Amino acid sequence: MMFVEQIREGLQVVGSDERPIGTVEAIVGQLLRIRDGDPATEGSRHFLDLAFVVAVDGNRVKLLLPAAEAKERWSAESD
Repeated sequence: MMFVEQIREGLQVVGSDERPIGTVEAIVGQLLRIRDGDPATEGSRHFLDLAFVVAVDGNRVKLLLPAAEAKERWSAESD
């Protein structure tokens, strides 16, 4: 988790396939809180384990998983 100190609010989160899934809102414990980038969900918030982060490159947080799989694995704020 050497990338944690580089993660900040507003960075774009992308899957390993370079497809965007949202933007960083915060780090909560060992979880990345992401605001969904899909207009249909009106910016709902989700959590994803920081272990899935493989790089922070400029204004992007890159994940180990493709975007679709990351969305399957994230949890809702109410979980």
